[in-house]
Amino acid sequence: MIITRHYLRQWRDNPVREILAGAVATFALIPEVIAFSFTAGIDPAVGLYASFVISIVIALFGGRPAMISAAAGSVALVVAPLVRDHGMEHLFAAGLLAGLFQILFGFARLSTLMRYVSNSVRTGFVNALAILIFAAQLPHVLNAGPGGHAVIAAGLGVIYLAPRVTTRIPAPLICVVLLTAACSTLGLAVPRVSDLGMMPDGLPVFHIPDVPWDLDLLGIVFAPALAIAMVGLLESLMTAGVVDDQTGTPSDKNAEARGLGLANIAASLFGGIAGCGMIGQTVSNVKYGGRGRLSTMAAGGLLLLLMVAAGGLIGRVPVAALVAIMITVSIDTLDWGSLKRLRSTPMLSNLVMLATVAVTILSHNLSLGVLVGVLMSGVFFAAKVAAMQHVRREGNHYFVEGQIFFASAEAFVEAFDPIHHDGPVTIDLSRATLWDITAMAAVEKVRDRFLRHDLPVTVRGLTADAPGALRPVDALPKTAP
Repeated sequence: MIITRHYLRQWRDNPVREILAGAVATFALIPEVIAFSFTAGIDPAVGLYASFVISIVIALFGGRPAMISAAAGSVALVVAPLVRDHGMEHLFAAGLLAGLFQILFGFARLSTLMRYVSNSVRTGFVNALAILIFAAQLPHVLNAGPGGHAVIAAGLGVIYLAPRVTTRIPAPLICVVLLTAACSTLGLAVPRVSDLGMMPDGLPVFHIPDVPWDLDLLGIVFAPALAIAMVGLLESLMTAGVVDDQTGTPSDKNAEARGLGLANIAASLFGGIAGCGMIGQTVSNVKYGGRGRLSTMAAGGLLLLLMVAAGGLIGRVPVAALVAIMITVSIDTLDWGSLKRLRSTPMLSNLVMLATVAVTILSHNLSLGVLVGVLMSGVFFAAKVAAMQHVRREGNHYFVEGQIFFASAEAFVEAFDPIHHDGPVTIDLSRATLWDITAMAAVEKVRDRFLRHDLPVTVRGLTADAPGALRPVDALPKTAP
């Protein structure tokens, strides 16, 4: 009952404020969704339909109220090769599988694994995303021609100067309106959004992907679907964390994972691309008062209304304006402070961040970059903890301090030398922690080493309370084999 009241309150509180905040997010969403669709190589309608469906479903089932989720740049980068090589129907099939993965991740509570993603990996993820978004615009910049270059330059100028005049209207929206009007008035022969593909002209229609449902399909879409699921979930959970910090309220990350999975399945069944949390639009929503689920619902509903009612006008937007928007998105996404901190942060942290960036850019796979970064962070952490182990000898007594586990077990064993002893040996482990069975095996190996030299051994500090599968000292072999 308490949970139900809390859920209903997320819809009822301050409805006017919620709707207005959602409207601001919508106006910030339109140009970027079209631009991301452009990056993915799909019709604008595919991105716009997806954004509407995802917003509605995530508003109902998501775990972080006030989140704005839609067709996002990170997912667009992942699916672009799939669309190019296999077409739209395989994109929808991959979205279905990605949504299923995300639902399974949510039920398996894998969102808790986010705590193992270090800040260096997150920074590398963001920086790699920014670089890939910018790199995706370079072919369009190089092939734009004089007129296109002028429009791009004008767009950049508007986006950066408009906030000095007003902050009530998002600068990307001002850019789109002014450049569309200027290009139409001056009759500039530049590519328009309508040249990219179909614009929405009605409600999305239920559509099962027209693909052969066999193992060959699974071989094609499995890797892209997993990448969509991992990248989308990572960005959504990172965005949810930002909202948690800004609002001072907790969120259910596992419910967010399940909600995102349902949203991506629904989007794929209604002719849309998979998506995830949108950091910029979510921040705009929260900034203007969005705190509940109604703001997310309003953003999606108003998006569809504008697309259906004003689709013809949207089709006249110059592509160069979208390129300008995406360039500014990449610039704003990059964590410039991380570059300034390279001299002051530890070298290993910098190495993890740079490796995440490098792997992501070389592979064009954001999830692979994050995986490599997490693995490197784990290895460096284990090495650092292993180095903190210390074995001190006083006569025939050894005093051990620190952590004994798979990474430090070998150094622990090598610290004991039976050659220069002529009496009973005592090993004090009261200030050490044994974490795994490798640590226990190391203790047994040390005892065996002394027993082979006919040196009695007493091990102190190792009791039946030792963690995991570790056995009490009385269970250790008393004589050499």
